[in-house]
Amino acid sequence: MAMQKLLVVEDDEGLQRQLRWSYEHYEVIIAGDRQAAIDAVRAHSPAVVTLDLGLPPDPDGVTEGFATLDAILRMAPGTKVIVASGHGARESARRAIAEGAFDFYAKPVDIDELGLIVRRAFHVADLEAENRRLEETLQAGNVLGGIITGAPEMMKVARMIERVATAQVSVMLLGASGTGKELLAHGLHKASLRAAKPFIAINCAAIPENLLESELFGYERGAFTGAVKTQEGKIELAEGGTLFLDEVGDIPLPLQVKLLRFLQERVIERIGGRKPIPVDVRIVCATHQNLEAMIAAGRFREDLFYRLAEIVVRIPTLAERPGDAVLLAHHFLAKYSRENQRSFKGLTPDAVAAISDHGWPGNVRELENRMKRAVIMAESSRLTASDLDLGKNEDLASLSLKAARDAADRMAIRRVLARTQNNLSTAAKILGVSRPTLYDLMRSHNLETN
Repeated sequence: MAMQKLLVVEDDEGLQRQLRWSYEHYEVIIAGDRQAAIDAVRAHSPAVVTLDLGLPPDPDGVTEGFATLDAILRMAPGTKVIVASGHGARESARRAIAEGAFDFYAKPVDIDELGLIVRRAFHVADLEAENRRLEETLQAGNVLGGIITGAPEMMKVARMIERVATAQVSVMLLGASGTGKELLAHGLHKASLRAAKPFIAINCAAIPENLLESELFGYERGAFTGAVKTQEGKIELAEGGTLFLDEVGDIPLPLQVKLLRFLQERVIERIGGRKPIPVDVRIVCATHQNLEAMIAAGRFREDLFYRLAEIVVRIPTLAERPGDAVLLAHHFLAKYSRENQRSFKGLTPDAVAAISDHGWPGNVRELENRMKRAVIMAESSRLTASDLDLGKNEDLASLSLKAARDAADRMAIRRVLARTQNNLSTAAKILGVSRPTLYDLMRSHNLETN
């Protein structure tokens, strides 16, 4: 793997040697003045530059250093430039950051402190490079009629849905809340042979149990108090198209029997009616619950499950979609900026890093809500990590090996739980730990199952 390129713009030969020795794990390029720095940026395209503002022919001032900063950012706006000066450090720092510098440090140089800043600059540069790569993969448009992704895990889901879209099978979407199940269901409908017909969605968890039957099957006039006219149900309204049953695990058992009968016979009877009504409709359903566990507990019918789950699609969490959080953040920034008639230049480096590092327990819905709120409330021209209420992205503690191991453990547990639908026994076997140990790990990482 090629070494990361670090350009050091410094006229002090002793400090040049010290910095080259300190950063032996980078490919260090040295420049002693503005023209040499410009030539180096043009030839090597370094991701990170450390720049001493006191350059010849103005080594006791900052004029030449700021001219160099301006030249570098004009040539390569994405370069992370870390400036240093012993002349009026506070005033120079404010001016440098205002003119586009990534960070600032005062002389005399503290190698450890500067090393931390350099490491963070490379981290942010890598995130932004990955984000650009993901955006390039989407130049031809979003996948599956609206899904924004560059992650292989989600692309695989999209391709699977596209393959089954034209087949006459029922599809069950399994995934945590906020992962985009309804958007995928709508994409499936648009890719199917029923695209010109209605797409009707109903959230089975949002409707009281005593009203859900009438919502699904409709009712005849006089069927019950308040039934002053005949009303078609959602199933009838979806004739020829797709009926999306969100949170299907919340359908009560008595209604599950009636739904199963419809799936077997493809006819319905409205409440209070006697006439069978044939309906041609495709069923797509979704849930975040573990239906197999509900079947074992007697809360969901096994025969209905197999009718609904002819094809099962498991949707990854946002944490399992590398790069997608930043990609979606840019999408939501553009969307809500238009809606609220606000103008932003983009995301700050600390916001990009914080978005990438956050676990997103609420998935895409949480990210969208944070971005929407930030667009409304932010006062600066770029959204920061603070605007998103994500706090400072990285400190010394986050760079320790223990923190890295904890982050890896947390990611592994979250992924296995998602793929096993929170089946702790199966998850423990996959992870190679006992079930009590898995409980302890989940508690220590603040992970919960639904």
